[in-house]
Amino acid sequence: MVKAGLKPNTTTPQLCQSKLVFRALVLAQAVAILLALAPGVQEDRWLRLGFTTLFVQWVTLLTLFLLCGLQKKLQHLSPAYFASIACLLLLSCTTLVSLVAYFILTQKGWEAGTNLELFLIHNLLVALILGIIGFQFYLMHEERNALISAQSRSELDALQARIRPHFLFNSLNTAAELTHSNAPAAESLLLNLATLFRAALKAGEESTLKSEITLAQAYLDLEQWRLGERLNIDWQQPEPLLDIPLPTLTLQPLLENAINHGIERLPKGGYIKIQILSSQKSTSIVITNPLPNCTDDSPGNGVALDNIRKRLELNLGAQAKLITGHNDQIYRVKLVIPHANTDR
Repeated sequence: MVKAGLKPNTTTPQLCQSKLVFRALVLAQAVAILLALAPGVQEDRWLRLGFTTLFVQWVTLLTLFLLCGLQKKLQHLSPAYFASIACLLLLSCTTLVSLVAYFILTQKGWEAGTNLELFLIHNLLVALILGIIGFQFYLMHEERNALISAQSRSELDALQARIRPHFLFNSLNTAAELTHSNAPAAESLLLNLATLFRAALKAGEESTLKSEITLAQAYLDLEQWRLGERLNIDWQQPEPLLDIPLPTLTLQPLLENAINHGIERLPKGGYIKIQILSSQKSTSIVITNPLPNCTDDSPGNGVALDNIRKRLELNLGAQAKLITGHNDQIYRVKLVIPHANTDR
């Protein structure tokens, strides 16, 4: 069972770090240079560059200052909500700096060439476009970080799960006993254990449904020796089986949950039923197992499910789903995997 806990979801970047402020100022200066070099400018370009630099840097610093002050209140928001609020702050700061700059410059004799409304609309449109581009990169960056974090966590959790002392010692002790009575079975058991360790080391990589089923069967064979007649498996899958992509260690943790929170706690054991259903747009995997008490929400179970759910969404898109529920002391997990030709 995956025991390691996930840290609270804090999606906002560390806005007060000098590195981020420096990068924001460099990007703002690049924007100022582009605006100063835009074709159709009648005034002196160096003078325009100076005014544009002051304007852009003031907007950038004021926006970062407000975001930094609000960081604690915004840190638990999703990236999309945070980006929306940051964009509103950017537009508000642009409006404020535009008004101040217009009135100060016009009082100093600057000929704007346009009225205040058009000046304000022009600046807001530029800020909106740049804000959308910037925050789109931010969302892409956060998604990439989330994927890396989920993969790293899955690798750590997988290693912790596989190296549990009682799981490892039970498997090795069983193999040692079988070497005297059933050498081929002992060899098969050790090969299955090696397969699990290899999968744990590749937990951040992509696999296929066929490979995941092979890995799941290797794990169930190991647990079959430990639980004996208490563990009964009912596989129902179509032939031929579609070779669709899946993150490594997707099925095995679900079966491990079914054993640890279901079969293992029942004196007489029970059946784990695995159904694989294919349609034109998706493949569904349904796993059911009995529960000793349907109201028993064991700690750690949700961690594994959340980890799998996040990796599925990041690797396969929003249509990949992991749905759980229980009824009449039967726990049910449904994994929906969209096919490659469907929209994500």
